[in-house]
Amino acid sequence: MTAIKHALQRDIFTPNDERLLSIVNVCKAGKKKRNCFLCATVTTERPVQVNVVKVKKSDKGDFYKRQTAWALRDLAVVDAKDAVKESPEFDLHFDKVYKWVASSTAEKNTFISCIWKLNQRYLRKKIDFINVSSQLLEESVPSGENQSVAGGDEEAVDEYQELNAREEQDIEIMMEGCEYAISNAEAFAEKLSRELQVLDGANIQSIMASEKQVNILMKLLDEALKEVDQIELKLSSYEEMLQSVKEQMDQISESNHLIHLSNTNNVKLLSEIEFLVNHMDLAKGHIKALQEGDLTSSRGIEACTNAADALLQCMNVALRPGHDMLHAVKQQQQRFSDLREQFARRLASHLNSVFVQQGHDQSSTLAQHSVELTLPNHHPFHRDLLRYAKLMEWLKNTDYGKYEGLTKNYMDYLSRLYEREIKEFFEVAKIKMTGTTREGKKFATLPRKESAVKQETESLHGSSGKLTGSTSSLNKLSVQSSGNRRSQSSSLLDMGNMSASDLDVADRTKFDKIFEQVLSELEPLCLAEQDFISKFFKLQQHQSILGTTTTNEAEEIDGGTLSRSYTSGVPQTISSEKDMIRQMMTKIFRCIEPELNNLIALGDKIDSFNSLYMLVKMSHHVWTAQNVDPASFLSTTLGNVLVTVKRNFDKCISNQMKQMDEVKISKKSKVGILSFVAEFEEFAALAESIFKNAERRGDLDKAYIKLIRAVFVSVEKVANESQKTPRDVVMMENFHHIFATLSRLKISCLEAEKKEAKQKYTDHLQSYVIYSLGQPLEKLNHFFEGVEARVAQGIREEEVSYQLAFNKQELRKVIKEYPGKEVKKGLDNLYKKVDKHLCEEENLLQVN
Repeated sequence: MTAIKHALQRDIFTPNDERLLSIVNVCKAGKKKRNCFLCATVTTERPVQVNVVKVKKSDKGDFYKRQTAWALRDLAVVDAKDAVKESPEFDLHFDKVYKWVASSTAEKNTFISCIWKLNQRYLRKKIDFINVSSQLLEESVPSGENQSVAGGDEEAVDEYQELNAREEQDIEIMMEGCEYAISNAEAFAEKLSRELQVLDGANIQSIMASEKQVNILMKLLDEALKEVDQIELKLSSYEEMLQSVKEQMDQISESNHLIHLSNTNNVKLLSEIEFLVNHMDLAKGHIKALQEGDLTSSRGIEACTNAADALLQCMNVALRPGHDMLHAVKQQQQRFSDLREQFARRLASHLNSVFVQQGHDQSSTLAQHSVELTLPNHHPFHRDLLRYAKLMEWLKNTDYGKYEGLTKNYMDYLSRLYEREIKEFFEVAKIKMTGTTREGKKFATLPRKESAVKQETESLHGSSGKLTGSTSSLNKLSVQSSGNRRSQSSSLLDMGNMSASDLDVADRTKFDKIFEQVLSELEPLCLAEQDFISKFFKLQQHQSILGTTTTNEAEEIDGGTLSRSYTSGVPQTISSEKDMIRQMMTKIFRCIEPELNNLIALGDKIDSFNSLYMLVKMSHHVWTAQNVDPASFLSTTLGNVLVTVKRNFDKCISNQMKQMDEVKISKKSKVGILSFVAEFEEFAALAESIFKNAERRGDLDKAYIKLIRAVFVSVEKVANESQKTPRDVVMMENFHHIFATLSRLKISCLEAEKKEAKQKYTDHLQSYVIYSLGQPLEKLNHFFEGVEARVAQGIREEEVSYQLAFNKQELRKVIKEYPGKEVKKGLDNLYKKVDKHLCEEENLLQVN
């Protein structure tokens, strides 16, 4: 084993500056026995590194190679398996457990002992040794546990001690001073021995010579020890004194701590008291204002408002933990509650009195408004009540029950007041409307059924029908801005192109002005009241364009279902303050929609043409209201009324189309221009004057298309039924009249119908000339028809005369057959026949 150790030191470890300290021949446990060596090594350079190296003999020769190395600091546990029974097995715990079997127990013990010593010296007992005999570890420790591990270990671990650089330099100097130091080592050693003896003797002489000084030194040491004892005695007395002082200081410190704690508690208590006094103390002036404050004067209202705000702040103060358990705090809170209840009752009673008084005051002013078509002004009443707006907000936040009671009382009183005012206002409007129409034509005042019967029994040139109509949705209404409202009203005076009398024009214009004045009076009244409600009752108005639309699509003529966004008679759950405003407005102005519907029914009964005026005016006001607030009460109500106007409008169109379908003609007289054709002209002229300044006219355009198609169908039907007048004449005259009307009015949506009317007029004119008038100059007619046929075949006009049948000689022969007297007679007969068929209204004789 020694030879192997020297061989490993020489071949493997010396080149790496390492020293081999211990070696053990091992093999892995449980596997085929392949021997290797575990070596414990240290580096020769500092800092010293200790490693455990696995060395394996090469398979190709007798040399050894280094296979694996572990640092000793990574070794956690050395397990000898059994501390009592000798066993060659042991485990080393590095990053994993390595199980080994030594060739002998002695080698295992020697290797473990070396590892233990290296652990003691370099790793400060970091490695754990388990199942290792204590006797083995004790043998590795030198005598005296208190000695340094390095003393005993150096002899066991280090076989020799290398010289340092200084020692090597001293030896070289000594050897240079002796010439035979190398050649004669024994003589050199004897010389060194003699010099050493001389030095030892000199040392002994020096020691003996210094004995006296040693005695003096010992004496001084004794005196120093005495002084030290005295100093220790004084230090002991000082320590006792300091101990008593320490006890006194501890007492003082404890006393100071208690004083500081007491001061801290006092400061905190003072802070809590100041907090309660500052936040829960109500001034005497505020208390007096709440109990006895004048609620009629502006100064008294301001004082009560400030006192109520101060009371609310005191009641809403955020108390700190534990404050609510204080008796004084409970008393103060109870006092605040009593003050709040007392002032809330006083405020509610006063406002109820104001509401009642307002109803009586406004009722006395109704008489002066009964003559003029105006509504009473509520601005002074709103101005007086707005002084209480902040108090209403306080009441809403503190006592919602009384706030809700005031809201209901206000709605009750004001609904009765507005109902009287609005009904009186509409009565005045109805009187002005009926008074105007009674002086006009009597036919307009007849009931609907009587008017329809009379229209059916009138002749073709009777009174004009009352046409109205529109089928588009409410969202396509053509309206103008509020600034052009008056100019739009003035434009309705342009009625010069109507066939009605000047009296009819004046009546319809006056109705338009009355209806506009009614809407103009209602709109500011509702807006002012809604604005007052939101300010006085502190309800927010959300002006969002994305809100629910006031009306949906209007119902069609065929009786489709009408959809409305809001119905005043159905109770709704108040989900927000916006809904509460709408509900209050609905209850206060519950009579507006029925009164407007009655007024519309009256206007439609007076004259069906009034539907056009009402449609334009109502559409304009709906558009204005939606721009302010799409979901407001005014927008919703006007939208519902607009649906009623459109329903009446569409119904009139249906009735007019039905009358066209049921028209009868005389069998003994000429047909001429049909009555419904003339009535369409009158309707179109009136509608164009009313809608002249409208930006969108989809409803009117759709009504135009429906009516013109009905006119076309009815004209053809009458033409087919005519016995006195030829069919082509009826078609020609009426379509010529329709074409002339559309050309004069220039209605853009009827361009296709205008072209169709012109085409029908042209076709029936040619048909009448060809088939109805006959051919009085037959041969001459045949000659020119042949010329036209040749030209149609592609022969140039100047070359037709070269044809044998159509040259000048043939033309002279045909002309000779018809002398002038016979030609004149034929033309006179033809003129009489045409004059008999055509009517004088269209004056088409010269055209033909």
